[in-house]
Amino acid sequence: MDRTHAPLFEKMVSHYRKKHVSFHVPGHKSGKPLMTEEAEFFSGIMSIDYTEITGLDDLHHPDGVILEAQRLAAECFGAEKTFFLVNGSTVGNLAMILTVCRRNDILIVQRNVHKSVIHGLMLAGARAVFLSPRWDEETGLAAGVRPEDVDRALAAYPEAKGVLLTNPNYYGMGIDISAVARIAHHYGKPLLVDEAHGAHFGFHPDVPPSALSCGADAVVQSTHKMLTAMTMGAMLHVQGERIDRNALSRNLSILQSSSPSYPIMASLDLARRTMHMHGRERLSEGLAAVHAFHQRMKPLSCFRIVRKAPETSAYETLDPFKVTVCDATGTLSGFALQRELERFGCMVEMADARHVLLVFSLASEMDDAERLASAFLRISRQFHLQKKENRRFAANRYSIPQYTAISPPVSFDLHSFSETASEEKIRTVRLEEAVHARSAEMIVPYPPGIPVVYQGEVITAETARYLQSLAEAGAKFQGAKDPRLNTVAVYDHFQ
Repeated sequence: MDRTHAPLFEKMVSHYRKKHVSFHVPGHKSGKPLMTEEAEFFSGIMSIDYTEITGLDDLHHPDGVILEAQRLAAECFGAEKTFFLVNGSTVGNLAMILTVCRRNDILIVQRNVHKSVIHGLMLAGARAVFLSPRWDEETGLAAGVRPEDVDRALAAYPEAKGVLLTNPNYYGMGIDISAVARIAHHYGKPLLVDEAHGAHFGFHPDVPPSALSCGADAVVQSTHKMLTAMTMGAMLHVQGERIDRNALSRNLSILQSSSPSYPIMASLDLARRTMHMHGRERLSEGLAAVHAFHQRMKPLSCFRIVRKAPETSAYETLDPFKVTVCDATGTLSGFALQRELERFGCMVEMADARHVLLVFSLASEMDDAERLASAFLRISRQFHLQKKENRRFAANRYSIPQYTAISPPVSFDLHSFSETASEEKIRTVRLEEAVHARSAEMIVPYPPGIPVVYQGEVITAETARYLQSLAEAGAKFQGAKDPRLNTVAVYDHFQ
């Protein structure tokens, strides 16, 4: 196969240049009705916004240019088979779970997973045995799981259908996937990895290895997050014989739109070509911008950048493109620091109670790093941070919810949640009054979209305090009826 070839994109361009008359959907007919202001932004992309017409293949039954593009992607990312996703990593997580699990099956799952994993368990009617993450003492952030906990869980539940982990986490912290793969395979189980934030892994010596290279059986990557695809563009990679590829393909055809976006698919094709041809070079350029930012921040001792400490046991790798910063004086919370940076035109990925997360990529430039560092300098002057004493933060172990290392099976049968339709079985109480009650909603600080409380889960005093601290700091919540979390919904009959 020719790595310089972008078969889907090139076929779309060829079709465009023939200037065919459209008697097919979409109704905008290559953007003809666009008005002047609209055309400035949409005319280019709408001109190649096609559907499954002759020559452009079909995502759900590919035998032409889409199949060729997916085969090139498999070669590039080290898979045996790759599926293009137009509904983000979310649909990849759903499809993986539905492929390996049936009703009442058990899946070993990392506790701090994206909400899409929980939704996949609900759709499958499966049960989860949750593994508690390791907590980083310095930052108070949840990282990955212990390989020995995976071993203990599989020994305790040999009927489990597989193991599902998130790696890296939102902050770029990762674990040794190869150790977990060896354990899972020893028990004859597939290892599924949500590697949404690691599509660039393995393409440069200064970034961690990819989950596929470490032995994972199925891996989901958000090609739009850390590479150059359009938003919602993702890939699902498979290797080995532990995953039923026909079932996986069938589930994707059920879950994904029957009218997939051709511009998104073409952007996946082009993102692959970029990595095939110039991956290491482009990542080096992005890393140079990261390094320049670190250099510019050295005199600003009032800000602390998270770096992997040799003594930490919470994670083994840290993605250099994820830069997590806090105000070391304790003057500004993460949410306040986010507001100040955005006031200077630097839009950050997310904030938590203490940190802001800055995401660099292979497209980041020196000017970007300079502008960001200048914003931090102006903030330090505005709040006189350099004149204040730095505080030595330690993770507040009392505010972080503590979970059982290996939980008993937790049911996520979608039908068990149908009682939410009966409002008389649910009541709304203040957060502090919800301790010992079972939540009638999934409470998800967003971003990063990691549920703190699952529907049906008991709200402990520790969890309530943790949620209260997030709410007071300005966090936003999905899943909860009250996005400010002054109140929560609980099951009345579980009191």
